[in-house]
Amino acid sequence: MERLAKWIVKCRVLIIVVAVALLVPSAMGYIGTRINYDILSYLPEELESMQGQNCLDREFGIASTAIITVEHMPVKELLDMKAEIEQVPGVKEVLWQDNVLDVTVPTEMIPDDISSIYYRDDATMMLVTFDGGTSDDRTISALEQIEKLLRKDCFMGGISAIEADLKALFNSEMPIYVLVAVALSAVILSLGQKSTLVPFIFILGIGFAVVYNMGTNIFFGEISFITEALAAVLQLAVTTDFSIFLLDRYDEELGRGLESQEAMAKAIHNTFTSIVGSSTTTIAGFLAMCTMDLELGSDIGLVMAKGVVFGVLTTVIVLPALLLFFDKPIHKYTHRTFIPQLTRTSDFVVRHRKPIVIIALLLFIPFSIAQNKTSVYYTLFDSLPSDLPAIVGTDKMKEDFDMATTHFVILDDSVEGYQVADIVDQIEQEKGITSVVAYEKFLGGGIPEEFIPQSVKDIFQSGGKKMFVVSTSVKPGTPGMTTQLENINRIIKQYDPGAMVAGEGAMTQDLITVADHDFANVSVTSILVVFVIIALVFKSASLPVLLVAAIELAIMINMGIPYFTGSVIPFISSIVIGTIQLGATVDYAILMTTRFQEERQAGREKLDAVRVAASTSSQSIITSGLTFFAANIGVVAVSKIELIKSICMLLARGAIISMVVILFVMPAILAVCSGVIERTSWDWLGKKKLARKARRGSAAAAKALTVKGEMEG
Repeated sequence: MERLAKWIVKCRVLIIVVAVALLVPSAMGYIGTRINYDILSYLPEELESMQGQNCLDREFGIASTAIITVEHMPVKELLDMKAEIEQVPGVKEVLWQDNVLDVTVPTEMIPDDISSIYYRDDATMMLVTFDGGTSDDRTISALEQIEKLLRKDCFMGGISAIEADLKALFNSEMPIYVLVAVALSAVILSLGQKSTLVPFIFILGIGFAVVYNMGTNIFFGEISFITEALAAVLQLAVTTDFSIFLLDRYDEELGRGLESQEAMAKAIHNTFTSIVGSSTTTIAGFLAMCTMDLELGSDIGLVMAKGVVFGVLTTVIVLPALLLFFDKPIHKYTHRTFIPQLTRTSDFVVRHRKPIVIIALLLFIPFSIAQNKTSVYYTLFDSLPSDLPAIVGTDKMKEDFDMATTHFVILDDSVEGYQVADIVDQIEQEKGITSVVAYEKFLGGGIPEEFIPQSVKDIFQSGGKKMFVVSTSVKPGTPGMTTQLENINRIIKQYDPGAMVAGEGAMTQDLITVADHDFANVSVTSILVVFVIIALVFKSASLPVLLVAAIELAIMINMGIPYFTGSVIPFISSIVIGTIQLGATVDYAILMTTRFQEERQAGREKLDAVRVAASTSSQSIITSGLTFFAANIGVVAVSKIELIKSICMLLARGAIISMVVILFVMPAILAVCSGVIERTSWDWLGKKKLARKARRGSAAAAKALTVKGEMEG
């Protein structure tokens, strides 16, 4: 590492040139990376709802649909609009009454079974099907064009329409997320750094890592919009520590009288180990999300772990070159720091160490219970502004047709027509069902089979399967939907054991099951991985328990607060927040514990060692915690997407809670448990290390004397 450090210092101009040049392919990769707005598409393929969705796409070509509610519109104008929509690239078909009956037939003469499908009071409904899937770029493009063709009193709803509007809203907000996060982080760094220029150089260095990370996402093919929103902000927040470590060591070496280049080489060499050690827990935390059955976990985990790796590389390669390049102005333009070392706070904590530990233990009880009782939501619908066009359209479906979502029931074509009719009759009796659209329903409505167009038959029968559509007033992700789906599955499987229910409701129900499993799985995995890393770093059996317990307390408080405030959070928050908060902020505990060990090895008494460790590390912890907070709270301030807003709010609050717990609780833990730590850690006080050095020194001295004697002889 020493040779590499000297090479970095020597070739600093070349490094900057290469770093800038690499931004070009990275930017191209970023532009070429597809963004997926469909959370449900990350469900495991083996789930029945996903198999049903794939069948809809493969056999019927209607995996993605949108519903247009039309109010107070003459038939001729409606038909003109329908014809225009049918010409939009990506639209497969637009289904309305004219697909089945002549439009000249008066509404009052249409059989009730048919009229109830298309008409309610002075409103009618059209179903638009697309060539591509729900999150397909062609589908989203088609939806954007359809929205421009809609007349007055026309409203488009459904999951496909919601995702198209989400894309437009997200693309307008994303640049603001980054700008606000950067601005607020720069303010916090300015409070903690003496140099006026350093915050901007830090952000510039991290910026290289962010662009490299986002550009290399092209190798994944696509990433989710949640990952896209969080990646840059989180990368800025969690890798700022590395830059602070390097600069502090550089200034320390300069203070010893070394020239800038030699000081930087030593700073790189001496900081590399601590940066790698610090980043390991963060990377492990992110990678723990790859154990989720929901592939969204791997999406976030891999991108963020890769981002931390790029953060480490740019910190030890690009940042030193930038610091040396701007060395003179960095040390010329300075101001006093506004983030102090908390000496009095450290004294207070040491004096009241036992009551603080007792209070911390007692807090585990209410917040662990509250965390488990925090309410969550699972639908994208709940995370978007109520005035978004697709949300308005979906509300209109509910208002005019009492329809919150749609199920697609898929049967084998060996099921006879009269059996399908029996199934439809039973499903119509279920609570919340508002209508059922089936081929057999048309025949039951008195329409001769020969009068039904082949295109209509193809909609309901294709590829050895039969399909019918069930509309429901029950909202996805609710207990009522759980009961309804259980009853529908019970009915259809009596006639066909391989029957499936597809659609948003069924997929959301599977999402709930998968998410509950993932929450437990990821929590345990992340704790175990971080536990092992800490055990190896400190060679201790007790410290992993103490450090992880401190951060888990902070996580429980963070995730329990929504229960006491009556807030409802997105399901993904309950899975990823704990992992991210653990991996990103356990570094605070490691930093303080490392300093405590150094002071003990230097001969300080345990309480004095705790005071010194807590006060000297407090400034770095506060700067890091506030930077993490600022980067995320900026997104909270500007985002209209509740899902993104909620995740960033939890991350921002989690950073502050972790910071407070480490500053107040961790010193008390170290003071109270010092004896246990010494007995359960290998060579905690460094006596064996000193003995080895002494033996090596004695051996060297003896060898020197022998050589000297031989020379004199």
